[in-house]
This record gives sequence, C-alpha cells and structure tokens, in this order.
Amino acid sequence: MRVARGTAALLGAVALLVVIPSNAGAAQAPKFSETTAIGTHNAYEKSKYTYFAQALDSGASLLEVDVYTDPLTRRWRVSHSNPLGNDNNCEAAKTPGELYGKSRNQDLGSCLDNIAAWHQLHPDHRPIVFKVEMKNGFNQTIGLGPAAFDTLVRQKLGSMVYKPSDLLDGKYPTLDAAAKAGAWPSRDDLTGKVIFELIPGTVEQANPFDHYWTDQEYGDHLRDLYAAGNIATAQAFPAVLGAAAGDPRTGRYDASIRPWFVFFDGNAATYVTQGYDTSFYSANHYILITTDAAGVSPAISSTSPTDAEVAARLALLAGKHASVITSDWSAKSPAVLGSVVDRS
Repeated sequence: MRVARGTAALLGAVALLVVIPSNAGAAQAPKFSETTAIGTHNAYEKSKYTYFAQALDSGASLLEVDVYTDPLTRRWRVSHSNPLGNDNNCEAAKTPGELYGKSRNQDLGSCLDNIAAWHQLHPDHRPIVFKVEMKNGFNQTIGLGPAAFDTLVRQKLGSMVYKPSDLLDGKYPTLDAAAKAGAWPSRDDLTGKVIFELIPGTVEQANPFDHYWTDQEYGDHLRDLYAAGNIATAQAFPAVLGAAAGDPRTGRYDASIRPWFVFFDGNAATYVTQGYDTSFYSANHYILITTDAAGVSPAISSTSPTDAEVAARLALLAGKHASVITSDWSAKSPAVLGSVVDRS
C-alpha cells in the first residue's frame, strides 16, 4: 500500500518524537576520569613563574611542588635540591591583595596560603591537581609524617580539597572499589577544588637506609584511617610511581594497601615505546599522570613547542589513556595549558 506524501511526512515526524529523548542535546559533563589535561613540571621554580600565583593563573590542570622534611627546623621545605632551605616562587602572602609582590622562598605552608588567597580571587577555578614529590620522604621522628601533612593542608585549604573520603562517598570500602564503580565526579562538579597527589622523591629512593617510601607510607595511612573510621581526615591520594606493564601495584605493595591506590604516575615515552596496555587505567577509571610528554617520539620542545604541537601531543596521549600530561611548557598561554580533551 502506498502512503500519501503528507501522511508519510507526518509518520516520520511521529517516529522522531518517539526515538529522541526529551533531554536530547543536553551534553553530559565528562567525569574527571574521562578527560585528559595538561600540567606543568616543577611549577614552584622561579624560572617557570615569578610568583606561584602566576602558576595558578597559567590554566594548567596540574602543578608540581617538591617538598623536603627539614630535620633541623622541623619544617616542610620547598626546593629542588636544597633540603635545608627554601628556593621557590611561593610568597609570604595570605590575602589576595598580597599576591604578586611579597618575598618569595617560603615553606610549604606559604605555598598553601598562596593557593587559598588565589582561590578567593577565582572561586570558580578549574580543578587543579597538586603533585607533591616528597623529595626525602616523610619523617615521623620529627613530627612530619602523613598525619601532619594532612593537618597542614586541612588548616590552610579546608573544604577546597577533594579528598579520598569524597571519592568513597560513604558507599565504597576502598578507593579502588570507588574508582571501578565510576564514582569520580564531573569536572564541573570539581569547580573550585584542588586534589593532592603524593609521590616518593628522588632523594628518598636513592637512600639505601630508607625502604619505607612515601607511597607505601601514605597507603598504610589511608588503610589505617579507614579502619579507625577517620578516613575523612586524609587529604591526599598516593600514586604508584613508574611506568610498568599490567597492574603495577602487584608485587609492590601488600594486599592490604593495593586498593588504596587509584593514581598512577610514569614517563610518557616509556608507556608508549614499551607498548604497555594503558587501557587498563581508563577501563578502571584510574588517574594516569604521564610525565615528560615532550619526549615521546617524535620529540618536541620541552619548553617552547608550537600550539599545534602541544595539541597534537595532548591528542596522542589522550589516545593512550592519560589523564594528565606534563612538561616544562610554562611559557605557553592559558588557552593552551588549559586545554582539556576527551580521554580515550
């Protein structure tokens, strides 16, 4: 039977009404675990930014800070190579009006003060990961252990911090269970939030007398806090450091703390050239930080690539399931460093 042209058009319109949902066209904001962004290596260095507030202005989604525990003063020092002194762009500034002009070379507490002051100026800022390399590790014997770190961050930043307990949301027994369930919030829901990632430092790893590194120590800390009903006090996510095949937690940590690692951090070129199956990270909604993004073949400038080269490298590593790629691209504009794409 032939259908009249007008009748056919009407039926087609009805069919469209049936198959198109009422919220069609309303884009769903991607989850934090579903995107790939750009970070700046050693953003606390004065050669990168004159003031740490400028690093915060940069648009980068990750900023790295190196921290030493100073046994003489019992302070958290911020420096690349001096464990007994501060050498950085953090200011003695606690209010927005004091930023961009106060004395620099301050300790970690002042870096956190700068973050808090900058946040007052930009309460709706992008989510920012602060990657903290504990250069010589925690030092419980001088009162600078994981709990002291938590206390300092909590006192300085308060509710700005997205914490392990926020991912657990009172529903999951471990961070691993929460990540695998896709419990990460959207990037929009993380507006105005900061996240702390902890990795073991180069000095700590080279110390033949130190076999209890930052990652394991903070993993134990999370496990014990959860068991005691105090997980809400934890302020950071420990990361598994180093690119490796398979699940790098296996064989490195005992079974009691493996589920407390959902951040992974390794060299971008190693992941790519070794052909590691990085889909493991996105499939489980883990956060994968890939460092020295410029070094992936074909190598590009680690300081001043073109905008097109940065965009291509971001797309390449998003296809390799990275959550954040990092390099020394501090000279690039906020429009470039603030780029966020879909994670493959």
